[in-house]
Amino acid sequence: HVVVDLGRAEGVIRRDQQIPREMVRVGDRIRSLILRVAREARGPQIFLSRAHPDFMKKLFAQEVPEIYDGIIEIKAAARDPGSRAKIGVISYDSSIDPVGACVGMKGSRVQAVVQEMQGEKIDIIPWSEDLATFVVNALQPATVARVVIDEEENRIEVVVPDDQLSLAIGRRGQNVRLASQLTNSQIDILTEADASEKRQREFIERSTMFQEELDVDETLAQLLVAEGFTSMEEVAYVDSDEIASIEGLDDEIAGELQSRAAEALERREAASRETRRGLGVDDALAELPHMTEAMLVVLGKANIRTLDDLADLATDELIQKKRQEPRRRAETAVKRPEDKGGLLADFNLTEEQGNEIIMAARAHWFEDEDAPAAPTGEDAVAEQAE
Repeated sequence: HVVVDLGRAEGVIRRDQQIPREMVRVGDRIRSLILRVAREARGPQIFLSRAHPDFMKKLFAQEVPEIYDGIIEIKAAARDPGSRAKIGVISYDSSIDPVGACVGMKGSRVQAVVQEMQGEKIDIIPWSEDLATFVVNALQPATVARVVIDEEENRIEVVVPDDQLSLAIGRRGQNVRLASQLTNSQIDILTEADASEKRQREFIERSTMFQEELDVDETLAQLLVAEGFTSMEEVAYVDSDEIASIEGLDDEIAGELQSRAAEALERREAASRETRRGLGVDDALAELPHMTEAMLVVLGKANIRTLDDLADLATDELIQKKRQEPRRRAETAVKRPEDKGGLLADFNLTEEQGNEIIMAARAHWFEDEDAPAAPTGEDAVAEQAE
């Protein structure tokens, strides 16, 4: 680490907060961000950073008067320290171009920041409230054909022309990784051919599911998928008028489909319950909020079978989303350890729901603490005599 003399105190820049390959010599003057201050017995410890995105934002505030004055705001920032960075900017004055103001005359302003950050390339892009537009901007210089947003899973599917794939992903996935950080979303890059293949595969899988579980012919199953139905729950719980309004269907058919969907869900639940009990999972877990039999089967297979087993978990261990690497060509793939996410990551539970499950599983701990202690020794004998 690097120790910085601050006058009446010293600051520390740990290795992970330094710019890679940056050489610092005794006597050098350097700028850094105060990351945090820890109070310790020997005095306050000041931790500094030159790798944090906020350090870059502070540098721009020094170089761009419009940012300092609040006319322009850096709404988002992402860095791969020492290599590349992206910032999303917005102007609150329609007469001022936020990107041009940050770049400066002949690039003077941005170059001052780049020099301080040891040559780190910076992409300055216009920020937008519309997430799809912001994603398109964030993936520059690649050209985007289509953006599909899955708000429930906080994932974005971006379709690009075949010749733009490597540009969109970037060297070792850098461009899409920074864009994901900038937009705070998981971005999957697909070519138009990949997207078409994926749609066809999903169409066949969903049609087959409806055909088998609703006991309908192939034409009706495909019609449901074409109308946007993706799961048995949607068919069972959607307003029946939505199904009846499909061309060729009526109220009677809609009611029958919903009845069959409800029965299919009951069969799934019964099968999961039997499997769960076979795994030895306590019935007490089935009483927890938001818990389904399918979730309990997953927990049972992970040897989580009692309230105490579940109570020992942290919320992240239960619901943390899987980190998936962006799609990329095989020759540029970088192998990483597989991130399996939380045990119930596939069930799309929110953090609030995960907390409720864990706290409900721990409730009996506090009940045991509050229970009066059993009488012992002479007190027990006296109580029996009475």
